Amino acid sequence: MKPQRFALTPGEPAGIGPDLCLLLAAQSQPHPLIAITSCDLLTERAAQLGVAVSLISVTPAAWPDVPAPAGSLYVWDTPVNAPVVAGQLDKANGSFVLETLTRAGQGCMDGHFAGMITAPVHKGVINDSGIAFSGHTEFLAELTHTEQVVMMLATGNLRVALVTTHLPLRDVADAITVERLERVTRILHADLVNKFGIARPRILVCGLNPHAGESGHLGREEIDIIEPTLARLRSEGLDLYGPLPADTLFTPKYLEHCDAVLAMYHDQGLPVLKYKGFGAAVNITLGLPIIRTSVDHGTALDLAGTGKIDAGSLRVALETAYQMAETHS
Repeated sequence: MKPQRFALTPGEPAGIGPDLCLLLAAQSQPHPLIAITSCDLLTERAAQLGVAVSLISVTPAAWPDVPAPAGSLYVWDTPVNAPVVAGQLDKANGSFVLETLTRAGQGCMDGHFAGMITAPVHKGVINDSGIAFSGHTEFLAELTHTEQVVMMLATGNLRVALVTTHLPLRDVADAITVERLERVTRILHADLVNKFGIARPRILVCGLNPHAGESGHLGREEIDIIEPTLARLRSEGLDLYGPLPADTLFTPKYLEHCDAVLAMYHDQGLPVLKYKGFGAAVNITLGLPIIRTSVDHGTALDLAGTGKIDAGSLRVALETAYQMAETHS
């Protein structure tokens, strides 16, 4: 595969994102990887960690076409608003985090990057800065003018996509509409084909209620919404199986014969996936006109600057973005 440029955003500057970037620099990547962050921040964190790394400043005026040598990292310098102390949040840097995401996302839209990989942000401190922010997924949807996106996490051969994401549990049932379920299912199917190269993906669909509603005795969402929607999509050729009770769907009997699971809400599907592969999983945003992958963990403020971190999830996110770009190209 011809080398393509990718953007890397370190997320919350007081968290482990900068540390992860520095760990990645120890080994050469197969593609030019551009960290969009503050050179001063990385220099200070490298000194704190005792890591020797050469930071190579780059700009849109002269993007590199070859990977950085081992022990070095390309950086598109994006200054922080306030000094950063590892482990200590500062709302003054909320707009800095969003600027790095904007540069990466717009760079993908403009064709400068084949995809973007994101380290974790801290939603609370961005909101404390006076900026309404519900997450990477929603921010990138707005940036790219995308009406509907889908969150999917993957580890090994298990992929779990979500019909709803960051909603209070009491709001989930009302959010499971025919329109939303149909849009999400179509996006999941299309991106499994176009970005993962699966010719005819088989998707297992969870029910919303315990025992998938128990024939209506434990809720009617399966009967009134989920089953009719899946039947209509099957008539168009989509390979969908369900709705199945979530407590038995995640067993080898079913999983070994599927390409993805569609869960109705966040804590229905993700606990299983993270139990299986936490630290080696990747978060993927489907439905965007760009490729975006991310780590499966948070900012880990207590570990920032300590050197006691594992870059496994970020490496999986990188590898997944590279593979998706090759399939999508």
